[in-house]
Amino acid sequence: MSDQLELYDVTIIGGGPAGMYTAFYSGMRDLKTKLIEARDELGGRVLIYPEKMIWDVGGLPPTLGRQLLEQMIRQAKTFDPTIVLGQQIVSCDRQADGTFILTAANGERHWTRTVVLAIGYGILELAKLDIEGADRFEVTNLHYTVQELEEFRGKRVLISGGGDSAVDWANALEPIASSLTVVHRRDQFGGHERNVKRMKESSASVRTPYTVESLHSGNGTTIDEVTIAHAETGERERIAVDAVIVNHGLRYNFGPIREWGLDMGDWHANVSSKMETNIPGIFAAGDFVKHDSKVHLIAGTFNDAILALNSAKLYLDPQAERFAYVSSHNPKFKEKNRELGVVDEHEE
Repeated sequence: MSDQLELYDVTIIGGGPAGMYTAFYSGMRDLKTKLIEARDELGGRVLIYPEKMIWDVGGLPPTLGRQLLEQMIRQAKTFDPTIVLGQQIVSCDRQADGTFILTAANGERHWTRTVVLAIGYGILELAKLDIEGADRFEVTNLHYTVQELEEFRGKRVLISGGGDSAVDWANALEPIASSLTVVHRRDQFGGHERNVKRMKESSASVRTPYTVESLHSGNGTTIDEVTIAHAETGERERIAVDAVIVNHGLRYNFGPIREWGLDMGDWHANVSSKMETNIPGIFAAGDFVKHDSKVHLIAGTFNDAILALNSAKLYLDPQAERFAYVSSHNPKFKEKNRELGVVDEHEE
């Protein structure tokens, strides 16, 4: 097997915040590391909300999603892990020597001593607008995410959805759009109370309980008007628009991973407090895991990543230290500090 494939100490499946931080911490623990991501770019779920402000990462001021990802990608590459993009791992087979062969959908194989699953909720798919022919407007003015706020400046914008992101986008766009209409099929919104209150007190026209019933186009390529219908009475109204943003949530798909023998619930893997799955040598971190102390924040994801990697290290070497030295004392950072022009006073 070693004549055909290169053996890695740790292979991380998933390139979102959990996977990227695991790759960084694996380098701190001096392990030969590979990270495999199904998409063609790193970032995971945060890629869907690049213009969303992230407030809850310790030590950082409010930071746009795309800016946080740029920093996390740089951090993940600190110790030069092997990064493989555009490959979905479909099978995991333990070998006679205890190592694993991971096989991608394209047939490529990867050889590893341990695995860290950081796959979130699996392959993410945006829930599309369930109207026949809507897809033809996706190249013009039907949007499923907000990549650049400035694209909507001075436009008549309609947002369909009532979740956290729909509310955040409404608050971000209201000051720059010429008009903003928010359509939601329920009276209650799923966003944080403070943000929902801000949206309702703004100049946005909030229409509940309404749904988008049909799209109208004069030229066949862009949406000019939208018909919304009251969810209870059926009353209809036609609204002129320049852009439509749909936020109806995400569909998640774990694919063949459910066949690996993992102890899984509907949307998670059950793990120990050390991020161990029920399969020796396979660990997990991030949104994919469930444990008694799980915190569903990016900060919690970082902690999961540390625990999973430490467990992998001890699995490989039971005599190893339980944790890495902190970066201010870790010898792996001495040369990198010099590159940054930082000299340790104890070395002078």
